[in-house]
Amino acid sequence: MKKIVECVPNFSEGRNTRTIEAIAAAIRNTSGCRLLDVDPGSSTNRTVFTFVGTPEAVGEGALNAAHVARERIDMRQHTGEHPRMGALDVCPFIPVANVTMQECVEIANTFARRAADKLQVPFYLYEAAAQKDYRKTLSQIREGEYEGLEEKMKQAKWQPDFGPNHFVPEWGASITGARQFLIAYNVNILGTSNQAHRIALNILTSGRGPEEPGILKNISGIGWFVDEYNLAQVTLNISDYHTTPLHLVYETVKKEAAALKVGVAGSEIVGLIPLDALRGAADHYIEKEKLFILDEDQKVRLASDRLGLHAVRSFEPEKKIIEYRVAEPPVEPLAGISVRAFIEKVSARSTTPGGGSAAALMTALGAALGAMAAKLTYGVRKFEAVDDKIRCIIPILHDISNSLIPMIDQDAEAYQAYAAAMRLPAHSSAEKERQSTAMKQALADAIGVPMRMMRAADDAWEAMCDVARYANIASMSDIQAGAKALEAGIWAGYQNILINTTDLEDDTVKQQTLREAARLTRRSEIKLKEILTILENRNQ
Repeated sequence: MKKIVECVPNFSEGRNTRTIEAIAAAIRNTSGCRLLDVDPGSSTNRTVFTFVGTPEAVGEGALNAAHVARERIDMRQHTGEHPRMGALDVCPFIPVANVTMQECVEIANTFARRAADKLQVPFYLYEAAAQKDYRKTLSQIREGEYEGLEEKMKQAKWQPDFGPNHFVPEWGASITGARQFLIAYNVNILGTSNQAHRIALNILTSGRGPEEPGILKNISGIGWFVDEYNLAQVTLNISDYHTTPLHLVYETVKKEAAALKVGVAGSEIVGLIPLDALRGAADHYIEKEKLFILDEDQKVRLASDRLGLHAVRSFEPEKKIIEYRVAEPPVEPLAGISVRAFIEKVSARSTTPGGGSAAALMTALGAALGAMAAKLTYGVRKFEAVDDKIRCIIPILHDISNSLIPMIDQDAEAYQAYAAAMRLPAHSSAEKERQSTAMKQALADAIGVPMRMMRAADDAWEAMCDVARYANIASMSDIQAGAKALEAGIWAGYQNILINTTDLEDDTVKQQTLREAARLTRRSEIKLKEILTILENRNQ
């Protein structure tokens, strides 16, 4: 997977649609950047843009957007509810995939230097990119906001990291840096801005000061009134949703609001949110309400319902969850085709797909048949006595079946890599060394894929036994077919390993691999017989 960086610039303009669209177009038209979300607010007079791209592209996209803001936004005319100090108020860079925090720090530094030079405006660095401890957080740098910036910049300690050392009235100053994913989260209050702010002070990490800290960690924010919604909001930034999960924030605000006899009317996500954050909320409510939900789509629906994410605007998971927005279709030339096409490819005059891919398919089907029998049993009134047992079985077989599907292609790819290594030129000593290295790696993969397949399939046996014990006996033939498919796939994987280890030079690794593969094969024979016996006894 390629490197992906997220950039979330916040511009001090939420009302002029032409300016907002011009900034969006600047990002959209930057090669290598993909604009994911534009979230304007009239009361805040602020727009949050979210885009992703390669490390090289995101800095360029941010620079292009800042250039438009320099031409179109005049801070001398700006008013709004949200704290701010510049036309481009804050511009964080966030690692998403295959990117380190240090790389994002370097992107922020390069962006700040280029933007400051080109636009002749001051830039401050924050979070992971900060160079001074006393101005590491957004609130530290933004204190006094735009109105206090001119006097603030006269102090030596508040000279910017990049750009002119004097106040630029039409721009103010900008803040950029690198940070982990931050969730911008607003909880709707059927009350006043004062009440919303009181609730915010109760829960913010900083609270009302050192002597009276707030309830939650990793939370900053304020309370305000949003005219277009005709309600107040506790507007929060969650800097570490693993430590302070979304549901905890929402339920804490509800508790504090109840103490003030103030109603809560759902919440909203500003910008994008990680899927894991919604999964965590769903898991909380599933446990609390003793629900059984397996599908990811249903978990997202549960979380959005319990958090009231549809209260003020529609929450569209495909647009708001970052993993969905940046996802690329899996490269599965075999698993992604029709059953007919796969069988035709197997029967063709070619070495791939072969027995290894077929083995992965068989084991995936075996676990899937077990999952099917369990799912057809769950929720049926006559089988309520075994609901708890079936609840435990379904996720295991469901996940194992899904984990085996990619191995259909992985096995074919491993063989193709080995065949390609064998065709490499091997005339000079250097070429021979390159070929030898490539062949060893390809051989390790050709052995590793069926070995992983056997282990994953082996993990299904206990759940398959429980399916045989507790599932609807009307599914007997399906369970039998599933168990047999699992056993046959494991046996086929073992045959692959026997052939491929012939060329393995490391005898210790070879013997360890063969012993494990043989053990898994013997165990599959035993478990198959156990399942068939259980079913036969139940059917008598």
